[in-house]
Amino acid sequence: MKTLTIEWKHLDVEGETCDRCYDTGENLANEVKRLNRSLQPQDIEVVLVDTKLDETMVQQSNSLLFNGIPIEDILEIKVAENFCSSCTDLIGKETYCRTVEFEGNEYEDVPAKAIRQAALRVLGMDDAKKEEKKSTGCGCNCNGCC
Repeated sequence: MKTLTIEWKHLDVEGETCDRCYDTGENLANEVKRLNRSLQPQDIEVVLVDTKLDETMVQQSNSLLFNGIPIEDILEIKVAENFCSSCTDLIGKETYCRTVEFEGNEYEDVPAKAIRQAALRVLGMDDAKKEEKKSTGCGCNCNGCC
């Protein structure tokens, strides 16, 4: 069985995380379930690793690694940071944390679509779908009837 390991790094203060990390975690959990449903028949398993960070490592918080590779090295994602009131409340001092720009939009959480695309790219499955669409000529997977 082939395995894809997705590591989620996030702030953890006494079992609590910030709102951004929470939302990324929800997106990630849902995508891992979805990916496993679709990939297990192909003998591929997606494993989630939860890495909890303390306040000294908040710059790494809300990040995803796919087989050790940061998502921003897999997709066209720009990483930035801005003020995070949720982290500030948890840590007790003004805190800035990660945001991502994906497909022209800025997100405070990592969107599900980015998670799915990165997973498929690391598995080498994104190009197969592009080639399949090209071969039909119309892009709707209708075998060229359009």
